[in-house]
Formats: sequence, structure tokens, C-alpha cells
Amino acid sequence: MPQIGWLEILIIVSIAIIVVGPKDFPIMLKKMGSWIGSVKRYVSNIQNEVSSIGDEAEKIYDENKNKSNDNDEISKKKDV
Repeated sequence: MPQIGWLEILIIVSIAIIVVGPKDFPIMLKKMGSWIGSVKRYVSNIQNEVSSIGDEAEKIYDENKNKSNDNDEISKKKDV
């Protein structure tokens, strides 16, 4: 994964100030920060939902495995 150094950040900020203008630059930073925050919250919610689905699936798998073990024990007792 590439790393961004201070020189690259300085160049990007300088170009952004030239393109957007020094007056509107803080407004743009604020909007970008709010967008990044909302994307992070969205991704976090998705990760939480996926992990909860995985936990539920694991719980169901364990319950079915226990039931099949119980059924095997009952069938073995009937055979004896």
C-alpha cells in the first residue's frame, strides 16, 4: 500500500488552495470532513450488520449440530 508523505500532502493542499481559492478552502475542508464522517459511519454500520449476521449464522449452525448429535444418540439407543 503506498504511503503519502508530508511533501505530497503539501503539494495536494497547495493545488487545492489554488483551484478552490483561499476563501472557500476552509468551507471545502468542512464539507469533505462531513462526507468522510458519514461514509465512515455507513461502513461501520455495514460491518456491524455483517458481523451480527455471521454471529446468528454461527449460532444456528451450532444449534443444528447439537440437534443432529442428539438425534444420532437417540438412534444409537434405539439400535441397542
